[in-house]
Amino acid sequence: MPRIVRVAGPAVLIAAALVAVVLSLAFGGGATAPAIVDPGPIVRWGLPITKTLVNLAVGLTLGSLLLALIALSPKEREYARALDVAAAAGAAWTITSAACAFFTFQSVYVQPVAFDDSYGQAFGQFLTQIAAGQAWLVMMLAGAVITVLCFAVRHQLLILVTFVIGVAALARLSNEGHSGDSSTHDIAATAIWLHMGLAAIWLGGLLTLVLLKGTLDRGRLVVVLQRYSTLALIAFIVVAASGYVSAAIRVGNLPNLLTPYGVLVLVKVAALLALGLFGAVQRRVLIRGIGRSEGNGRFWILVVAEIAFMGIASGVAAALARTQTPLADTGTSQLANPTPAELLTDKPLPPELTPLRWITTWNLDLMWALIVAFGIFFYLAGVWRLRRRGDRWPIHRSVLWIAGMLLLLWSTNGMPNVYEQFLFSAHMTVHMVLSMMIPVFLVLSAPVTLAMRAIHKRSDGSRGPREWILWAVHSKYATFLSHPIIASVLFAGSLWVFYYSPLFRWATTDHLGHMWMTVHFLIVGYLFVQMLVGIDPLPYRPPYPLRLLLLLATMAMHAFFGLSIIESSGLFLADWYGAMGRTWGDPPLVDQQAAGGIAWSVGELPTVSLAILVALMWSRSDAREAKRRDRKADRDGEADLEQYNRMLAERGARD
Repeated sequence: MPRIVRVAGPAVLIAAALVAVVLSLAFGGGATAPAIVDPGPIVRWGLPITKTLVNLAVGLTLGSLLLALIALSPKEREYARALDVAAAAGAAWTITSAACAFFTFQSVYVQPVAFDDSYGQAFGQFLTQIAAGQAWLVMMLAGAVITVLCFAVRHQLLILVTFVIGVAALARLSNEGHSGDSSTHDIAATAIWLHMGLAAIWLGGLLTLVLLKGTLDRGRLVVVLQRYSTLALIAFIVVAASGYVSAAIRVGNLPNLLTPYGVLVLVKVAALLALGLFGAVQRRVLIRGIGRSEGNGRFWILVVAEIAFMGIASGVAAALARTQTPLADTGTSQLANPTPAELLTDKPLPPELTPLRWITTWNLDLMWALIVAFGIFFYLAGVWRLRRRGDRWPIHRSVLWIAGMLLLLWSTNGMPNVYEQFLFSAHMTVHMVLSMMIPVFLVLSAPVTLAMRAIHKRSDGSRGPREWILWAVHSKYATFLSHPIIASVLFAGSLWVFYYSPLFRWATTDHLGHMWMTVHFLIVGYLFVQMLVGIDPLPYRPPYPLRLLLLLATMAMHAFFGLSIIESSGLFLADWYGAMGRTWGDPPLVDQQAAGGIAWSVGELPTVSLAILVALMWSRSDAREAKRRDRKADRDGEADLEQYNRMLAERGARD
C-alpha cells in the first residue's frame, strides 16, 4: 500500500489538475481565440496548463518546506527527505515558471518564435521592463534559489529564509491575473496572495506526507499527521475567506453566478467543501484509527481522493485566471472624467470625515482581519487550556489582548484605512495608534508567557510554535533589537527617518509599502514598550532609572517631531495630499499641522501612561526588595548588619 500510494498520489494530482483545467477552459472560453489578434492555440492552451503545473510545483515546494520547519525532526530521515522533495519541486518550479514566462510573452508579442537578436531583445525587455514579465522572472529566480539552498543547507533557520523567499515570490505574482478593478486592486491582490499561498501549503503538505510515507513508522506518522491537520485547518479557513472575497469582487451579485465564470467558481467552491469534509473525517476518525492499527488502508484511500479534489481545485483556479469575469474593469482608465483623487489613488474621494464616520467607516484588509481573528482565538484557546489543567491566568490580561487586537482591526480596516491616503491627519492617527497605543495593550497581556505555559513542549527535536517563539525571544537578533538603547533609537528615530525620506511616499502610494509600514511600527513600538513595562522574558531589562531616562528622551523626540510638522511651511508629498482636489475638510497645510498636533498630543498620552507604569513598577520593586530584606533579617537576626559593624570596630581598633 505505501508504495502504491506514493506513486498514485502525484499521478492522481497531476491528472486531475490537467483534466480540470482543460474542461474548465473549454467551458469558460478561457482558451477561445480572440477576435483581433490570436497568439495561436499552443499559447492559448499552453499558458493555463503550464500555470497549473506551476501551482502544483509551488505547492509541493512550500508545503514540504513548512512541514520541515514545524512538523519534522532534523534527527530523523524524514527531514532530509522533505528537503529533497523541496529541492526537486523547486527545480520543477523553475522550469514551469520559465515556460509560463515564454507563453505569457508570446500571448502579447504575437509573432512567430525566432532565434534572432530582435526576438531575444524583445523577450529580455518583457522580462525586465513589463510587470507580468518581471513577476515571472522573480518566480524563476526564486525557484532556482530554493533548489540550490535545499540541496546545500539543512539548518532550520536557513530553511526558514528559503521558505520566506518562496512566499515573497508568490506575493509578487499575485498582482497578476484578475485583481479586480482599480478601486479594489489592493483588496483583490491580498486575497489572491493569501489564497495562493495557503492553498499551496495545504496541497503541498499533504502530497509531501504521501512521499514521506516510507520514512515514517505508524507512531511517527500519527504525530506528523496531527501537526499537519492543524495546519490544514488554518489553511482551509484562510482559503475559504480569501476565496469568498475574490469571488465577491469578480462576480458581484448572485445572477452572475450563472455565467461561465460564476459556474467555475461554484465548482471550485464544491471542491473546497469536499476538501473540508475530507479534513474533518481525517482529523476526527482516521488518524485515531491509525494510532490503534485500524483503518490504515482507508486513510490512504481518503488521502488519494483528497489529493484528486485538490487537483480539480488547482485546475479550475488556473482556468479562472483566463476566463472573462462578469464585472468589467471600472478603473480610472475607463472613466470619462476621473477626479484628481481617482487619478492618484484609483479610488473615489470618500465623503467628508465626520465624528460618526470615525466609527462607522470600514474598508476590508483581509490579511489583518485574519491576523486579528486568529490572534484572539489562539490567545483565548491558550487561556482555556491553562484553566482546564487548573492554572490561573489574570482576566485583565485577556481583556487587554482583545482590546489591542480590536484596536489593530480598527486601524487596519476602519476609518484610517479609508482616509489615510487622502488626509495626512488620518495617516498620522494610524501611525500613532500602531506604534504608541496597540503595543501597550499587547505587551501588558504577556502573550509570550502565555504561549510558554500553554503550548506543549516538543521532545523529538522538531520546532513547533513554542520552540520558534523561544528562538525569536532568545536569538542574537532579538537580543540586539531589544537592547534598551537600540529599541529606543529604533522607536524614536523611525519617526524622523520615515517621514523625511522616500519611505513615506512608498508607504502612502504603494500597498506593499503600507503593509511594511504597519508591520514596522508595530514591531518597534512593541520592542520599546516591552523594554519599559513588559512581563514577558527579555535577554536584558534595564534598571528603572534608565527606563525613565530613555522614556523622557523619547518623549522629547516625539514632541520635537510633532512641533516640526506643526511649524512646517511646506507640504509633505505636495503632489499627493495637495493634489487630491478635496472640497471638504481643512486645507492640506492645515490638515498637516493637525497631523503634527496628533503626533505631539496623542503620542504623548500613552507615553505619560508608560511613565506612570514604570514609576509604579519601580515602587513595587523597592517594596518587594524591602520585604525580602526584612524576612532575611528575621531569619538570621540581621547577621549582615552585625558583621558589618564588627568589621568597622576591628578597623577602628587597628587604627
